Amino acid sequence: MTPGSERFVCIHGHFYQPPRENPWLEAIEPQDSAYPYHDWNDRTTAECYAPNSAARILDDQGRIERIVNNYSSISFNFGPTLLWWLDDFAPDVYRTVIEADKESQRRYGGHGSAIAQPYNHMIMPLANSRDKRTQIIWGIRDFEHRFERRPEGMWLPETAVDLETLDLMAEQGIVFTVLAPHQAWRVRRLGGRSAWQDAGGGIDTRQPYLVRLPTGREITVFFYDGPVAHSVAFEGLLERGELLAERLLGIFSEDSEGLPSQLAHIATDGETYGHHHRHGEMALAYALNQIEAGELARLTNYAHYLERFRPQMQVELVENTSWSCVHGVERWRSDCGCNTSGPSLHQRWRAPLREALDWLRDSIATPFQDVGARYLNDPWGARDNYVAVVLDREAESIEAFFERQASHSLNDEEKTQVLKLMELQRHAMLMYTSCGWFFDEISGIEAMQVLQYAGRTVQLAQELFGDSIEEKFYQRLELAPSNRPEFGNGRRIYERFVVPSRVD
Repeated sequence: MTPGSERFVCIHGHFYQPPRENPWLEAIEPQDSAYPYHDWNDRTTAECYAPNSAARILDDQGRIERIVNNYSSISFNFGPTLLWWLDDFAPDVYRTVIEADKESQRRYGGHGSAIAQPYNHMIMPLANSRDKRTQIIWGIRDFEHRFERRPEGMWLPETAVDLETLDLMAEQGIVFTVLAPHQAWRVRRLGGRSAWQDAGGGIDTRQPYLVRLPTGREITVFFYDGPVAHSVAFEGLLERGELLAERLLGIFSEDSEGLPSQLAHIATDGETYGHHHRHGEMALAYALNQIEAGELARLTNYAHYLERFRPQMQVELVENTSWSCVHGVERWRSDCGCNTSGPSLHQRWRAPLREALDWLRDSIATPFQDVGARYLNDPWGARDNYVAVVLDREAESIEAFFERQASHSLNDEEKTQVLKLMELQRHAMLMYTSCGWFFDEISGIEAMQVLQYAGRTVQLAQELFGDSIEEKFYQRLELAPSNRPEFGNGRRIYERFVVPSRVD
């Protein structure tokens, strides 16, 4: 191929499950809806994560021709809380994910295919600045701990984007992210004074774009091909691998319009390949093999591509947008109409739930700062670094944390107080996990999970600060109406299901 006609293909999989552990037990209790499996992590591993580590490619007679690790050929991110679970409960699958990143480094010029993610899938534009920073730092540190290298890219939960989040990512050394095409506002060529052109949802996805941030920092954005990604996720494109390969190659244009290369790429939930669509991992493996073996295009990942082909265009974004809510980020704070079951259920509980959690987060901030200052040089800086303990709960790791963060030598009682302070903040972030608002009912297992994290936060706050804040929290939850008359509202759900779950 001549340089001007080089064609590259990249498929990104966003592999993620919300944290499901009982906050008091740090263990996942049986989830009946996942039957015959113990829980949804267990079921999704069997249907998706494990099959993608050993995907079968069949010949014309339906016999197994090859078995491949899909992760080594695609771009991917795994949520840190999911990787924690896989490490403990599906270690063989976990090892194949880590090894796939190493293999992709060998394939793609030293650039691994794994990218990072903010720690517990918080909707970043709706977070305060402190939580954004900590989520990014924890996501990076978790990635370094597992993949033994710095991440070059970071996936944004639900691709929800704002400039402050991008700036904090760039500050931490993140080079690129991936967004949906409708999140581009306007574009212009770099290096000149060309006029801005309205993207209008029709941005050319075959090239990367540079975002210049208000602080002077920069970050690169890849906009995935929306129609093909939608067909993969929702229109049965994974029924046959040949169809997937054909649609991916159809992204290319014979008229490269002066581009040094063309990148055909899509992004979907990783669970699309096997969990949402049975045998989807086989279609993925077949398509990638067909493209590569037939020399129809070169497989790549984003970092590898970016090393060779820098952005020629600048883009400005539509802030507070996402890939799964046509109203921006309203799905995680209002009854915007986005749901999973149609108009039969309302989501008027979303706004009161978020407001209750915001109140709880803000109510504990000053006491955390004041009490933490008795023991720590910088309580918020200690929170940023507490991820080292989350990743390694051994005594040596905890003592090293105290040595780095404490303002003086702590006795055992003081150490206990510090650990409670850090766990208070950990649960106050976990309670913002996005799945709590994504679905239709506040009594569902996803919303119940964030309420449990809130319950653990309340309990620790009352132990640490002596204030009885639970009644004030109840009053706010009363404003969150359930669709189920027997449950009434968020307060009754919390009292019925969360309070009995507590362990002192």
